[in-house]
Amino acid sequence: MAFTYFFRDLQTLHLIRDHVIPDVRSRRYIKIWDAGCAMGPEPYSLAIVLRESMGSTFRNVKIYATDIDESGHFGEIITGGEYPYDQLKRIPKGIFERYFRENGKPDHFVIAEELRRCVEYQRHDLLSLEPIRENLALIVCKNVLLHFRKSERVNVLRMFHRALERGGYLALEQTQKLPWKVTELFEPVVANAQLFRKVEDR
Repeated sequence: MAFTYFFRDLQTLHLIRDHVIPDVRSRRYIKIWDAGCAMGPEPYSLAIVLRESMGSTFRNVKIYATDIDESGHFGEIITGGEYPYDQLKRIPKGIFERYFRENGKPDHFVIAEELRRCVEYQRHDLLSLEPIRENLALIVCKNVLLHFRKSERVNVLRMFHRALERGGYLALEQTQKLPWKVTELFEPVVANAQLFRKVEDR
């Protein structure tokens, strides 16, 4: 789904802030995969939450944003970091003023260079079942799995399990329940939420 906006699904962002960041913030390298990033509001929203919570240690974070991108334009949009105000209006005023500036185009703003450096885009098809890399601290996947067949969802989630580091985290859409065939691979971090931690292979 290409359409999205900044600070969508605040519940998940707050769960990542409260449960994932305290566990990983002291690491030298923190690698995150946002799978199905569309035009970038989701990985940039995550980057903002991380920057607000981590301070100077945010420099250790790299967010790999991927999408199948049939339009061929997502990479250019994400790299440029320029968005219309309609996608930004849900951002709290103080945060908006810290990380966005006008760029001369009416009702368009560009995100801070610090955040643009943190997010790296590449085109990727989840159904290839090939992870973009391994030993990831966190994988975020929203609005993608619901478009797949049940067997495809299971295969993609198994691929995510392989890509995560020991004790790594997986965040899904709040309406997307974990298929029973992979429940042994992940344990819930909190009740009634779609944030999970990797369970080691048995």
